Parts: sequence; structure tokens; C-alpha cells
Amino acid sequence: MKKYLVYILWCVFFTANAQVKNYYPSADKWEKKTSSSFHIDSVLLSQAVQFAIENETKYPKNLWLSQAMQYGKEPFSDPVGPMANRGPAGGVIIYHGYIIAEWGNPNAVEMTNSVTKSMVSTVIGLAVDKGLIKSIDDKAYTYMPPIEVLKNGETVDQNPIAQSSFIYPFDTEHNRKISWDHLLRQTSDWEGVLWGKPDWADRPSDKADEWTTRKRFEPGTVFKYNDTRVNALALAATAVWRKSLPEVLREQIMNPIGASNTWAWTGYKNAWIVLDGKMVQSVSGGGHFGGGMFINAYDMARFGLLTLRKGNWNGRQLISENWINKSTTPTAANEGYGFMNYFLNTNRKMYPSAPATAYAHIGNGTNAIYVDSENDIVAVVRWIDDKQMDGFLKLLLSALPK
Repeated sequence: MKKYLVYILWCVFFTANAQVKNYYPSADKWEKKTSSSFHIDSVLLSQAVQFAIENETKYPKNLWLSQAMQYGKEPFSDPVGPMANRGPAGGVIIYHGYIIAEWGNPNAVEMTNSVTKSMVSTVIGLAVDKGLIKSIDDKAYTYMPPIEVLKNGETVDQNPIAQSSFIYPFDTEHNRKISWDHLLRQTSDWEGVLWGKPDWADRPSDKADEWTTRKRFEPGTVFKYNDTRVNALALAATAVWRKSLPEVLREQIMNPIGASNTWAWTGYKNAWIVLDGKMVQSVSGGGHFGGGMFINAYDMARFGLLTLRKGNWNGRQLISENWINKSTTPTAANEGYGFMNYFLNTNRKMYPSAPATAYAHIGNGTNAIYVDSENDIVAVVRWIDDKQMDGFLKLLLSALPK
């Protein structure tokens, strides 16, 4: 009898936990839980939230000015995509799928900078899942049609003495070596100018005489964070899908996970092309030159929860678990990076207070979606001083039940 009661109690406990872990918010409601319902230390949780508020980035809320302060010394650094002022520090914490804390204005639709790169890699993953890209080891140039560029609604020759009205972003001896994997891991060393932004102008070296003359690194050997190359990947993805990437993301990911209709994925004013007779904007993979995703914290948290749940949303596999696993595999040239923009906590170097298995989708600001499968937690933290992120996590994770 005693064994039978123990068995019943175990089944009740297991079932209750399974129901908690499998909760998914609906499109019109995201249920909130008190910290006490999960035996979370409410004092430490409040301290974590207050820590995030008190450690807001010192850069101004005027993001045009903030961009100039951070990147103004780079050549050709002027924004060519839309921007908007930001609000104060904000965020939301998700535990077992439920909201347990929020601060600032989580509904504010704000620039999220390079978190956008995780959207780029997601649409590439969807293309692989659907067979539009047969292998990420394939060379990207083999998938590229000639790209017809528009300006003010009219076809424009990028070079007035060019022999073609098209651009061929991967048609150099070096660029033909580049695979989808190299682009995803930011190890391509892609060369060229795209949308008026040379590859060498983004975070250039201090040796100006080598900007256009240096020997290229073999693809896959050297990691370099570079938005122009990310934009080349976004253009390649647009060509593969034959339609705009925001349309793909909305249909395949954001609508199914119940995201709001308030987010926008934007590109540069000069990044318009013709695809099958239609005008399409090739969107940017970040906000380094303006543009990228403008999104609220709740929608960011839904995306983070999707990656935490290995691409599954309430029983529907939106993107393959295999793709999420690959996305979190360390890059040979940078063990702290997977596919863009999965920053990995390999050997706990990024966040010493967090598990080594944790990762984050990170954009300048700092905007971060922290994803932690060991603790079943997602935390969206916006406009925090990047150096203080681990301090926030230390407080947050210490609040969880032991």
C-alpha cells in the first residue's frame, strides 16, 4: 500500500511538472505566475530586476547619436536604414514558460540591433528544412541569380560603365569559396561593397593602407563580426526564398508563436531589388547602419522560448531541432559563437554565473535574449550595460529554487 501511494504521488508530481514545462502562451494571453508559486526567492528576483534598471547603458536614448558615438570613426558609417529613439531599460523573465517578472515597457517596439541576425539564421534554417538549400556546406554562389537593383523605383546600374545591369555579390575568386556555413558563422571574409557599405569599413583594422589590399583569409579560418557580410547572407537568403525575409519570418515563425503584429524588419533605403518582376527590399541583419528588427520584449521572449524548446511550439515543429542544435554548436574559429547570432557560454567565459550550456541572442544596446535550458528560463534584457549582464544573471539564477 505504501509503495502504491509513493507511486501515485510520484505520478502527480511528474504530471504537474510536465504541465508546467510544456506551457505555451496563446496569441492573446501570456499567463503570469508569482515567484512564490515556483518557490523562487522574491527578494533576489526583485534585486535582479532592480539591478537591470540601475545598470542601464550610459549611451544616449537618441540612437542616431549613440551610433555616432560608437561607430562614427568608421568610414561610410552613416546610417542608411531607419532608426528610432529608445526608451528606458526594460525586460521580461520567463520561467517554465510563464512570465514571472517584467520591468520598463515590454510593449515598446524598439530597435533590437543584432538580435536580428538570429532571424537571418532562422530563415536560412527554414530554407534548409524545406530543401531550398540542400546543404549548408554548399557554396552560396551556386544558389544566386543575377540581382537587379532598384533606385527610386527604377533599375540602376551600380557602375555606369559596367557591362551588366546586375550585381553578382559572390562572383569573385574568393567569394566563390564561401559556403552557407561560413556565412552563418561569420568566418567567410566575404569581399565587396553592398548597399554602399564596403566590407572593410565595418569595424576596420588600424592599418588603413591594407583595407582594400590585404590577402583574404580562407573561408572558415578566421571569425570577424561584420554587418556587411551579414547583409550579403540576407540578400542570398532573399534570392533563395524569392520573396522578402520578413514575409517568410511572419508566416513561418512569428504568427505561429503568437507574436504581435507590431514588429517590423527593415532594410536600407537603397537595398531594393527585383525578384520575379516584383520590388523586394533586401533587409539588413542588424542596426549597425540602421534598420533591422524593431520589436517588443514580449515578442523577443516568444522567439527565445521557441529556441529554448528546440524549435517546437505547442507540439508543432516550426524549425527542426537539428537546426537549433547546429546553431548552438561552437564555431571552430570562435568557440563562443554558433550560427548568427547565438553567443555561446562555452566554458562559462561569457557569463561565469550561468551554465555553460546557456546562450544568448545579443544585439548592441545591449539587447539580449538569454536562453537557459538547464533552468528552463528565458530572460529578455534591454538597454543594459553589457558588462553588467552577468551580475544580473547571478542575482536571477540565485533566486531560483535549489
